Amino acid sequence: MKKIKGGVTAAQGFEAASAAAHIKYEGRTDMALVYSKAPCVTAGTFTTNVVKAAPVIWDRDLVYSGAPAHAVIVNSGIANACTGQEGMEYCKQTAQEAAACLNIPADSVLVGSTGVIGFQLPMDRVRAGVRMLAAAKRPGIEAGTEAAKAIMTTDTIHKETAYEIDLSGHKAVIGGMAKGSGMIHPNMCTMLSYVTTDAAIEKSLLQKALSEIVAETFNMISVDGDTSTNDTLLVLANGLAGNPVIDDPESGAYAAFYEALLAVCKELAMKMAGDGEGATKLIETKVIHADTLENARILAKSVITSSLTKAAVYGRDANWGRVLCALGYSGVTFDPEHCDLYFGSGDDKLLIFTNGSAADYSEEKATELLSGEKVEILADMHMGDAEATAWGCDLTYDYVKINADYRS
Repeated sequence: MKKIKGGVTAAQGFEAASAAAHIKYEGRTDMALVYSKAPCVTAGTFTTNVVKAAPVIWDRDLVYSGAPAHAVIVNSGIANACTGQEGMEYCKQTAQEAAACLNIPADSVLVGSTGVIGFQLPMDRVRAGVRMLAAAKRPGIEAGTEAAKAIMTTDTIHKETAYEIDLSGHKAVIGGMAKGSGMIHPNMCTMLSYVTTDAAIEKSLLQKALSEIVAETFNMISVDGDTSTNDTLLVLANGLAGNPVIDDPESGAYAAFYEALLAVCKELAMKMAGDGEGATKLIETKVIHADTLENARILAKSVITSSLTKAAVYGRDANWGRVLCALGYSGVTFDPEHCDLYFGSGDDKLLIFTNGSAADYSEEKATELLSGEKVEILADMHMGDAEATAWGCDLTYDYVKINADYRS
């Protein structure tokens, strides 16, 4: 496996485009297209929020139907959530416009929206945007990057990555883009993310891989504890790499594909956590030697969702009591007398709590470790062999400023 430059257009046969449709924003692009020259098998995971945006329902139905996909149309600025039957009709109209412009079936067009909840899409602008996208689509890394920028809302950076792998002597690529900065608290994945690959893989195996990988990547991040109405993660595989179709979960080809898809999803997830609204630091919490994998995940997520821990990291305050408290109310039973806590940064690690009380550590050293762009918290539970990692960010004054006037 090799990391390469690019995102959704890194794999063979994929093109992309961006357009300024003026849906909500001025002076920037706000619509994106991802297009495959060949039909794609798809897999997806979607928000578990009972309140689901119209695009979530549209995409879920298409993915589950088994229909091949050719394109994804995404807009930013308005979420098309809580918009009733009119919102569903707008998904249909978007797909129909794309189908006419791209000469593909309407049921091969997936749609996505992100932004303010409760507003109807200005369909005259959306339709015009679709036409602009169809005319502008092109291959190449730059096109993929521009698409990744167009789907941003409060994101401060665009998010994309790609990896190359060997599948039975055939070079294959998996690349992806994502957006997500606020309303990040996954019980699936909290964001929009689109992953493309030229690998040939059977649909049920693609879904199996994605569902397992989501549990340890996108499901292990949090910014603010709010699960979005629009969470969508889609994978499109067009098979143009020419490898024998991956249809055996015990094969080496499946293992290689899984490893690369995991790397793409993990990197995109970490980028979202580190780009949380107002954030200055990425927090990585790793729990080791837990009794079960489920409990390790619960413990790790409890720490990165703790507002007091997040605020302490922002202030570079080595307040380990907040970490221990978050572990303690997670719902997992453990003995605090046999739990060790560390703060770290890279290869540098500092023991701060052991044997039921504070370790003999330097406050100055702890502050130094909390001052970098990535802060690591390690909890050794001394209970078993399970481990899990979760990612979050610090809580700053700017988070409140951003969300106090989000609609305006």
